[in-house]
Order: sequence, then C-alpha cells, then structure tokens
Amino acid sequence: MKLKGKVVLEGLEFHAYHGIYPEERSSGNKFEVDISVDTIFDEAAFHDELSGTINYEDIYAIVKAEMEKPSKLLESVAHTIAEKILDSFTAAMKAEITISKFNPPIGGVCRKAKVSVDLQRNGNP
Repeated sequence: MKLKGKVVLEGLEFHAYHGIYPEERSSGNKFEVDISVDTIFDEAAFHDELSGTINYEDIYAIVKAEMEKPSKLLESVAHTIAEKILDSFTAAMKAEITISKFNPPIGGVCRKAKVSVDLQRNGNP
C-alpha cells in the first residue's frame, strides 16, 4: 500500500550571509526556514522502517549546506533547496520552501521578510 503524505520541518534557524547589502554579507543575519515535501509513503513506513519515507535529517543537511553559501537573493536559495530535495529523493513530488529573514534592512520596522518557493516534479500537476 502507498499513501500520499508530507514530511515537514518548521522553524529551522540559521545565521547566514544572504542579502544585497555589504553589511548583510559581512555580518550576516538570523534566518528561519520552513520545508514541506509532498511524498508517497511506501509500505515500509507503516512497518516502522525508515526506508519507506524521506529522512528529515537528510532534508536538514540539504538546507544547512545551502544556507551556508552566501547569496544575494532568498529566492535563489529557496529554489536551489527545492531542486536539491527533488533531485535527492525520488519519492518527493513537491517541495515548498519558505525562508524568512529577521529584521531586514528596509528602512522601517519589519519583524521578518519571507520568500516562498513551490517546486513540483515534472509530470505532476
């Protein structure tokens, strides 16, 4: 039996160096990442076997590696994370990535700026 489901990681926190301003790229900032991966759980997952699902520790490793690479735009980081998740897990059908930057330098008070990317595997609606 196979069953559609999601593997979700919420509130991953990183200190990273993303942004267009030199101070963002030198001092860094606090970021939060939320991940939701649509998948098909295999029979093994229902028998308590990790092989029947997507290991969220592996998802975290992908996110961590990409957050460690400085980038100007969060859109680029989110898209790369989504692509790598779909490339790494054949059972992943869709990856939704939201990255939040705390206290972005916009000239006013803003708790977080967020960017979301929703990437689907080819052939899926």
